[in-house]
Amino acid sequence: MTHLPTSSPTPSRSVAVTLLPTMAAVLAGFVVIGAALPVLPLHVSHNLGFGSVVVGIVAGTQFAASLVSRVWSGSFADANGGKRAVLVGLVTAAAAGLLYLLSVAVARSPVLSVSILVVGRAVLGGAESFIITGGVAWGLGLVNAGHSGKVIAWVGTAMFAALAFSGPFGTILFTAYGFAAIGLLTTILPLLVLGSLMRAPKPRIQLRQRKSDLRAVFGAVWLPGVGAALASVGYCSILAFSSLLYSDNYWRPIWVGFTAFGAALIAARMIFGHLPDRYGGAKIALLFVLVQSAGLLLMGLARSSMLASSGAALAGLGYSLVYPGLGVEAVGGTSPENRGLAMGIYTAFLDVAMALGSPALGWAADRAGLSIVFIISAGVTFCATAIALQLAYNPRLRPTGGLPRTFVRPK
Repeated sequence: MTHLPTSSPTPSRSVAVTLLPTMAAVLAGFVVIGAALPVLPLHVSHNLGFGSVVVGIVAGTQFAASLVSRVWSGSFADANGGKRAVLVGLVTAAAAGLLYLLSVAVARSPVLSVSILVVGRAVLGGAESFIITGGVAWGLGLVNAGHSGKVIAWVGTAMFAALAFSGPFGTILFTAYGFAAIGLLTTILPLLVLGSLMRAPKPRIQLRQRKSDLRAVFGAVWLPGVGAALASVGYCSILAFSSLLYSDNYWRPIWVGFTAFGAALIAARMIFGHLPDRYGGAKIALLFVLVQSAGLLLMGLARSSMLASSGAALAGLGYSLVYPGLGVEAVGGTSPENRGLAMGIYTAFLDVAMALGSPALGWAADRAGLSIVFIISAGVTFCATAIALQLAYNPRLRPTGGLPRTFVRPK
């Protein structure tokens, strides 16, 4: 088994510069993903006439498809390089855009239209899996293991920057030209980005000394993955239902909640992104998940746009280091040639939360109103503190020298 590199770590100041091509690719890929997020619920509910459950199904389909493709995308990135995985994801995203356009073309038949839209969301889910898993694997291959937390945080920052920017941009496009404009953007932008990536650096692929042990990698990842899944229910609630909460309360503009979440997350990662590498991923995740839970609860109790947006910003601040903090724990228990697979499995736990959380929260919203979505999410997110406590203070659950995490029986 190959151990983690022992060479001196990449200087901290150069990490962000080294990751610029990777971040640019993820930024472009997630612009097309994020442009649909705030307007998709409005298109499905207002234009096609379906309720919150169908909204949740359409939103959750992308995450379910991402879940199915995570192990594949991680293994592909390990075998072929993260850069190639990102390129595959961009081409697949363009195909999803074509399905969006076809869905709009048959909008007079709502059932057929939403069915095609679900297929498009599924294809986009596969694209998202290759883009983000490949992007993280690409970044991890460019720097040393001592900066794993920074890689996960900075690549994630590019993702959320894209989502924060594309939310209002997508809303403007949708208001002016309808959902067809979203489909056109999703088709064209990924293809334009491909050319600029051809000369971007790519790391040497780590040669496997033996076939990947899926069970061993899963053993290293599952506990931090469960923690990330619990915390990601809160992220899911903001993605799928914040625009509906604002619309239902006549708060304008409807994208402010999501953008406040994304902006706070980006700022926090820029300022505090080094903390998981310095103090331990689990300890930092424990602190920040408490902040995230408080923000979600504030959103659920808010009676004004200002309070709801403040809650969203607080939730973004909290979530900013929960995912990379627990990700450091996951990656720290695997060898270099399996880091793509590890991140694929780790992110799959997030997909489970999204795929199950969106319809479940939609069901709750239909029965008790949209505010209950964020109150429930705050409670579920708070449960992640138990996982972070286990990883931070139980030495039996910590990584062992870059090898898969094992449970050591006490003598």
